[in-house]
Amino acid sequence: MKSRAARNSQPVIAHTLGWIARKAPEWLRITGLPAMLASLRAAHYAQDMHIPRPEDEVVDICRRLIRIDTSNYGDNQGIIERPAAEYVAELLEDVGLETTVLESSRGRTSVFARMEGRDPSREALVLHGHTDVVPAAKEDWQVDPFAAHMEDDVIWGRGAVDMKNMVAMILAVVRYMRRARIQPQRDVILAFFADEEHGSRWGGRWVVDHHPEIFEGATEAIGEVGGYSTMVAGKRVYLLQTAEKGLQWLNLVARGRAGHGSQVNEENAVTELAGAIYRIGQHAWPLHITDTVRALLDGVADLTGLQWDEADESSIAALIDALGPAKTFVGATLRTGANPKILQSGYKANVIPTHAQGTVDIRPIPGTEEDMMATVKRLAGPNIAIEPEIQDIGLEVPFKGALVDTMVDMIARHDPEATVLPYMLSAGTDNKSLSRLGIRGYGFTPLQLPPDLDFPLLFHGVDERIPRAALDFGCRVLLDLLQVA
Repeated sequence: MKSRAARNSQPVIAHTLGWIARKAPEWLRITGLPAMLASLRAAHYAQDMHIPRPEDEVVDICRRLIRIDTSNYGDNQGIIERPAAEYVAELLEDVGLETTVLESSRGRTSVFARMEGRDPSREALVLHGHTDVVPAAKEDWQVDPFAAHMEDDVIWGRGAVDMKNMVAMILAVVRYMRRARIQPQRDVILAFFADEEHGSRWGGRWVVDHHPEIFEGATEAIGEVGGYSTMVAGKRVYLLQTAEKGLQWLNLVARGRAGHGSQVNEENAVTELAGAIYRIGQHAWPLHITDTVRALLDGVADLTGLQWDEADESSIAALIDALGPAKTFVGATLRTGANPKILQSGYKANVIPTHAQGTVDIRPIPGTEEDMMATVKRLAGPNIAIEPEIQDIGLEVPFKGALVDTMVDMIARHDPEATVLPYMLSAGTDNKSLSRLGIRGYGFTPLQLPPDLDFPLLFHGVDERIPRAALDFGCRVLLDLLQVA
């Protein structure tokens, strides 16, 4: 607890900073003092009113979200996100925000709210997350993946990383801001989507197509899988996501002649499909360095003192390896990737089926989708039909602008010795859906992580977990960000 003298000094400091703000606004914008001023005023008010800080609530919110099993199997069966969406809406309405709850299909529920900013002339910012998770097999985990087990200040459970951590941070920060009477700098649209884990068909894409008015006036967005820390040459580096690969889930279908398993059959659908799957899975896609990846490699080279040349893949590999655990995501952004994942055919061992199908998960480099499809068709061969299941674009936005500068500044405020670099995500986010409305999206879930935590490996992995200290850090950064961004 602060002393009486410390508490009494806060209004004096706030008054002094207010005078400076009127005299030197541009200098204040650069130094980030407006956020400090607002935080001091809010802290003084919150202390008097006994308002819980974001750090006081974020762990409980995160654990309660994890205990709501929102496993998305991709079949649109059953009530998936609705219980979590109802909990999110309850927390927002508890602090006076009006929510909009939308269902694209039974139980496929998304929640939205809008916080009014101090400057209504500015374009709005979307702050978004998703409430669904990929399934988890309990027998593979050390703990029950939906029990939200907590040990040594680490929360375990499906969604602790992807992405109920960010949902909890958003909710904790927003609840504090409403109670402490803090307005964001501009309007902030809060979006909690369904179905991100299966291509956003029943979530972000559906909302954008059917209710674009939700995002009226918005031009920028902040979402998941960026802003987390890794170690490079002994220095802490935060990776801000400014690009993500495209998404192509393609069903390959072969049709042949049915027959007895003992007969010669030169029109075997399974054989035809197996050859196509093998050729696509083994294809060596060419190196393709985008602007985002180039900027990241240059930044890592500066930190490590290593040199790199685009014609020398070994020099690139050395820089990727220097990123530590983050190399899992970054290493997959140097070229298009294709992974066969599902094979289906036949119903009895001695019957040659007429039909065989396989699914390939392809993540093309942004802007290369047409070339990718031409390559897949060539590798599959003339006897394979290609039926897209889900297709979505890749994204790449500049690592510059006022919002980027603010995100970098907020990291620097809370971790002064750190470096912030851009990177491309090998996966996808709901920023793809928002981009269809012209909204420019970034991945920024600020987390200061222990160096020995292989964070990227935990995405869709076993024993997903997040340290409490990382959530506390994220809350502090987001709170300051929303006051000045």
